[in-house]
Amino acid sequence: MNQKSYHAVVVGAGPNGLSAAIVLAQAGLSVCVLEAKETIGGGARTAELTLPGFLHDICSAIHPVGVVSPFFRTLNLEKWGVEWVYPEIALAHVLEDGEAALMYPSLEETAQALGVDGEAYSRMVKPFVERAEDFFPEILKPVRFPRHPFLMQRFGLVALRSCMGLAMSRFQTDKARALFAGCCAHSVLPLEQTGTASFGLVLALAGHAINWPCVRGGSIKIIDALADCLKSMGGEIRTASPVKSMKELPPARGVLFDLTPRQILEIAGEQLPEGYRGKLRKFRYGPGVFKIDWALGGPVPWKNKECLRAATVHVGGTINEVAESERTMYTGGHAERPFVLFAQQSLFDDTRAPAGKQTGWAYCHVPSGSTVDMTERIERQIERFAPGFRDLILARHTLNTQEVEAHNPNMIGGDIGGGANDLWQFLARPFPRYDPYSTPNEKIFLCSSSTPPGGGVHGMCGYWAAQSALKNLFRIKR
Repeated sequence: MNQKSYHAVVVGAGPNGLSAAIVLAQAGLSVCVLEAKETIGGGARTAELTLPGFLHDICSAIHPVGVVSPFFRTLNLEKWGVEWVYPEIALAHVLEDGEAALMYPSLEETAQALGVDGEAYSRMVKPFVERAEDFFPEILKPVRFPRHPFLMQRFGLVALRSCMGLAMSRFQTDKARALFAGCCAHSVLPLEQTGTASFGLVLALAGHAINWPCVRGGSIKIIDALADCLKSMGGEIRTASPVKSMKELPPARGVLFDLTPRQILEIAGEQLPEGYRGKLRKFRYGPGVFKIDWALGGPVPWKNKECLRAATVHVGGTINEVAESERTMYTGGHAERPFVLFAQQSLFDDTRAPAGKQTGWAYCHVPSGSTVDMTERIERQIERFAPGFRDLILARHTLNTQEVEAHNPNMIGGDIGGGANDLWQFLARPFPRYDPYSTPNEKIFLCSSSTPPGGGVHGMCGYWAAQSALKNLFRIKR
């Protein structure tokens, strides 16, 4: 029996694979998406991991860049069922003695709360908040000459610095330094490393320009919306369809891989020249995460009750404590007091837990491939700032780095970002190339977070890869 043929096959049904498929379908091409798992979603799945009625985001949970994604905006995800839920406070960073640094959606309110550091903080962020509509499209694309060169030059003067260097020289208080350090720690790099300030600046800007929202019903709602959009244009999605070699693909003119370099080498290595394969082999993966989800008997008893107005809480103490945690992790150790990223979506989304109950979502950074159980250290760290937290735990679900990778094979060694975020690789992933999505084989394209603009649920890696395929393979101008 002859197999059905397609213009393009996309391997992997994460946010980028689905986004690539949509762009191709919009151009009138026939598209089939193959997903190895029983369910689609990649790093944006939601499930009852602990007890019935408790919905947990398995990986991604908070989506500021999803709201501002230029591609998602064109789709009007709200039309497809996505409802963004905005907390009253974008981010809280807990400190000792019931103190907390708070990032309000209002830059003015945040500056006022930071006291003597308010003016310095505002001066750093305000130029980009005022031009957020220009800024985000610039950073959500491959490296090109910017449309707004002076704005990006100004960003570079801050972004190329280390978090520690910038925070210690610009701010005087523990609050401002810790608030910035927690944002920079999303880089999964030592805070002394060049370029880590860029993460802090972008996430602070997102907090004021967008807020840090979650999605009602869980992150899977973004995936469901993308899938429905694709199907409405005739696109197909096949689950439980692992691909181990190019021979297993249905006939197609082009193939787009929402996979990392290691997997692409395994599947398509024989159809790529040795020079290109060698560069893919040098691709560096980042550290991993240890993840916990909790079913809770009630809201987290933070010492600072203002934390209950934020969907995201950074649990790490002072800038020096956060820096020590990330430095320990990066050099192969496991911090006794880890920096913990905590989300409490159910405070703002009543679909996540039964009445009167709550969910907790958290992870800390650990060395790649670690099997160390960080449960006790994470819960002890939360208890430090929220006495009585353990008494609320009804059930928990944990994932070490190997289990994270088993859930989503793109997360090599537990790396949730699609590759290490050191400055050079983050700017030019998987390696320096004018068109990072195309390959020497005109049929094969890369569309995962191992290409620009990197990790996050924004679909832009898939969007740009599809644009490359339309131009270079299908000769379609859009």
